[in-house]
Amino acid sequence: MRWTLHGETCVYRSPWMNLCLADVELPDGRRFDHHLVRVRDAAGVVALDGEGRALLIWRHRFITGRWGWEIPGGRVEEGEEPEHSAARELLEETGWRPGPLRHLFDVPASPGLHDGVHHLYAADGAERVGDPTDVEAERIEWVPLASVPALAARGEIGSSSSLAALLYLLGGNGR
Repeated sequence: MRWTLHGETCVYRSPWMNLCLADVELPDGRRFDHHLVRVRDAAGVVALDGEGRALLIWRHRFITGRWGWEIPGGRVEEGEEPEHSAARELLEETGWRPGPLRHLFDVPASPGLHDGVHHLYAADGAERVGDPTDVEAERIEWVPLASVPALAARGEIGSSSSLAALLYLLGGNGR
């Protein structure tokens, strides 16, 4: 059943996001304002070391008040290709330059709330070139892919996009 969009009004705008009200109608005729957030796409990368490990960051997210492992990633800047964003974010957040990138898949992270898409990549290897320039992580470590299910079960994977990419690779996909 498809909803009908009659219009959209933004009630707040910023460089990070726009908060909007959409005038929608359900198939049964009910009509109401639905809140939605318009955000830039994001890109992330799982750097693999050839020994079954992924380069992850351990960070705190103040919004949820939780710590967790994440793949490095961030916003796709205006005019930037997602692949370049993923490589840039890995370098900025870890100090490691990725090897060749492979596109894994794109995830509409929370389509009932916002329109942002996470573009996910894998890198075959990475080279340490210095310290992170965008310090977001308390730790940066090569974490065995085999440990991902246990980390997820303990709530130690910090984002659904990170978990999706890691499990996808653990399952032998994207190689």
